[in-house]
Amino acid sequence: MSPIQTTVIRHPKERIAKCSLRFLHERPEMTFLRARPGFRFDATGFLLLAVDAPPLSTADAGHPLLLLDSTWRWLPQVRACVGGTPIERSIPGALRTAYPRTSKVFEDPAGGLASIEALYVARKLLGDDDPTLLEGYHWKAEFLASLAAPHAG
Repeated sequence: MSPIQTTVIRHPKERIAKCSLRFLHERPEMTFLRARPGFRFDATGFLLLAVDAPPLSTADAGHPLLLLDSTWRWLPQVRACVGGTPIERSIPGALRTAYPRTSKVFEDPAGGLASIEALYVARKLLGDDDPTLLEGYHWKAEFLASLAAPHAG
């Protein structure tokens, strides 16, 4: 199977140096865009990962992925740039992020994952199990261990 084409729309204030996806910029299946003022993206036909959407399943295979990369606080601004009719899906199960959360002013959703974690799980669920996506991710071992745990759904 070919790697799933993936577009990432990043909030303009998101720091690439701290981004969990920073090691994927050279991969041919990955496209990175900035949600600068006035930016619009037609997501018709894309699988848009969203926390409160129906669960992703193998029936969703064949569509490109769209990830919105930002802090949870800025996510509504990035989501406002997305037009068209995306297919909203969530990561099923009770997965927990291995990424240490540091926000003191905004509560992150319980089911929220780091962008790299969500990308890896989504592509795995769609039949594109590629552990090299996690290369360079500092919390790779902890995250993979959490996937193997019985509560991980």
